[in-house]
Amino acid sequence: MAELEFARVAAYIAAGLCMGIGTLGPALGLGFIGGKACESVGKRPESAGAIMKVMMMPLFLAEAVAIYALLVSLIIALK
Repeated sequence: MAELEFARVAAYIAAGLCMGIGTLGPALGLGFIGGKACESVGKRPESAGAIMKVMMMPLFLAEAVAIYALLVSLIIALK
């Protein structure tokens, strides 16, 4: 019975690490994308609409990586 409890605790720790490490990259990426977009809009305010359109796809891709990390951590924790 102790092995089962140890495996459950290890799975929860692994899920937490997966979520922590798996969202570190996307969080940095989202901040970098947003910061550069703000700089670009500050330099050329007339092109704000075009900058926002171009910025959306990298934002969605970075957010998808964080969602994948969430799914993997849920699979680990609930198995």
